[in-house]
Amino acid sequence: MNGGEGRRRLAARASAGKGAVAHRSGGARRRLARGGGEVPLDRLTTRGRLAWLNSAASRIGTTLDLERTAQELAEFTVPRFADGAAVDILDSVLRGDEGAQWTGTGVPLMRATALCAVEELSSLEPTPVGETSARAEETHETLLHRYCLRQGKPVLVSRMRNDDFIKVAPTESAAAKMRAAGVHSYLAVPLIARGLLLGSADFVRGPGTPPFSTTDLALVKQLASQAAVYIDNARLYGREREHVVSLQRALLPRATPVTPGLRVHSEYAPSTAHHGVGGDWYDIMALPGGRTALMVGDVMGHGLPAAATMGRLRTVARTLMTLDMAPERVLARLDLATRDLEDEQVATFLCAVFDPADSTYTLASAGHLPPLFVDGHGSAEFVDVPVGAPLGAGVIPYDPIRVKVPRGGNLVMYTDGLVKSRRADIDHQLESLRSTACGLASEALEAGGLIERAPADATRFDEAVLIVATAVSDDTPADLREWQLPQEGRAASVARSLVTDQLAEWDLTELTDVFELVVSELVGNALRYGNGPGRLRLLRGDRLVVEVSDTGPDLPQIQHADLSDEGGRGLQLINMLCRRWGSCRTVTGKVVWAEQNLPS
Repeated sequence: MNGGEGRRRLAARASAGKGAVAHRSGGARRRLARGGGEVPLDRLTTRGRLAWLNSAASRIGTTLDLERTAQELAEFTVPRFADGAAVDILDSVLRGDEGAQWTGTGVPLMRATALCAVEELSSLEPTPVGETSARAEETHETLLHRYCLRQGKPVLVSRMRNDDFIKVAPTESAAAKMRAAGVHSYLAVPLIARGLLLGSADFVRGPGTPPFSTTDLALVKQLASQAAVYIDNARLYGREREHVVSLQRALLPRATPVTPGLRVHSEYAPSTAHHGVGGDWYDIMALPGGRTALMVGDVMGHGLPAAATMGRLRTVARTLMTLDMAPERVLARLDLATRDLEDEQVATFLCAVFDPADSTYTLASAGHLPPLFVDGHGSAEFVDVPVGAPLGAGVIPYDPIRVKVPRGGNLVMYTDGLVKSRRADIDHQLESLRSTACGLASEALEAGGLIERAPADATRFDEAVLIVATAVSDDTPADLREWQLPQEGRAASVARSLVTDQLAEWDLTELTDVFELVVSELVGNALRYGNGPGRLRLLRGDRLVVEVSDTGPDLPQIQHADLSDEGGRGLQLINMLCRRWGSCRTVTGKVVWAEQNLPS
């Protein structure tokens, strides 16, 4: 838990302030003593007190939440042991740092974490939960600061005299309130775990109860020792969770690339549970020719191992998509890479490639939940993607599906944390997701509204990833042009003419000479090695991209050409003139592309 999150959660409890003290009914201890409930400790035998101490293991540290553990300690001691209890934790510990022995001067930075008191002491003025003990100028060094925090020793003021109140209260006003309420006995103990100070707990007794004794001191020292271990465990777990979340976020995309024909919203939501972090990822990649790859995946398991595996798989997936491979081939290669991992992880994965030229998606799934298509007119259906085996299972091949989306249509991709529940089966949750998506306005859906309104809601126990991709046009985008080239020898001339005219229309004539040469070489290679050219595509985005398709099976490679060779230099020229170039296989053959930076 980081400092900001801890302070927000503590501040939420501070709304009750000094009244946020969990009140007990007036005279509770006297009624309990008459046999109406638990008997106060001062009326129990030594065996009874030890039994009470042993019961702390089942009532303190029930969660791995540091603030909740501190509150459980306070509530466990009131009213059986004390009439009022307060637990303060070092502010550095709430930020996840190690505890330490305080050696500085002045008042250490402690933050009030838990309060509990009987109703008769509701008028006291403790530091409100969420605030630091050094919040006001009138705060002074108390016995608690001097002995508990600096020396790690307990403080016992069995019978408080008039001048003792200012020694235990942080302010003169608080001392007056204690005196007026009839507080007569005070006890404070440090919370120490693994030899390091985490905070302190102090207790008071009021009218109708006996003063604290040395027996009470010995008993509460044992209790504080147990509670400190629980608090330290919560701190360590919170710090580990924060590290996993930080690693997870660092391994996810930091920005969304240019996506022609698409408007994409992506979001990662950690779970509310401490253990449900690590393993979910997404990626958005711009591909040659204006295409966009959308990917979501989920590694089985949680924690640092799952996050590390996620990072490795995402890196492999990006490398494969950089080669502009078809989705089903990417999944097959990812399966091999997953099986090579030493930790034998299994993951689900969904890949979609959008082509703005015809507003179509090509999808392939490796055991992942089906994507949801929302048409923008109040209808939503799951896409019937053939579901292959999860990555790492070793069952290939994978089958793709191709779907066309109209303008305004939304493709929703997600991980199971968005729908998983302990109270309902997955089919019911998926139907709830579909109904929720139907009921959302287009703006809310595109803004990630499903995260808040998903079936798993705010109580989800697993992290979730969400991608919402909206088709912004059902026509060819203004910055994308595509032509069918003839199969005969004049194809290069036709291609040069088309490119020259289009660059003039886009006011990019200074690139004409370079792209005439590039397109001539691409078409020439298609005529010689690819059974003739297919389609010519020109895209203006962050860069200018030209690509030529053909039906040949072999991908081109740069070859070394001797001085006497008449050919073999085409790709060398493209490599020198362009920012980068590449090729990829398609269902009918291959595509060769090259890109160049736009003029400043």
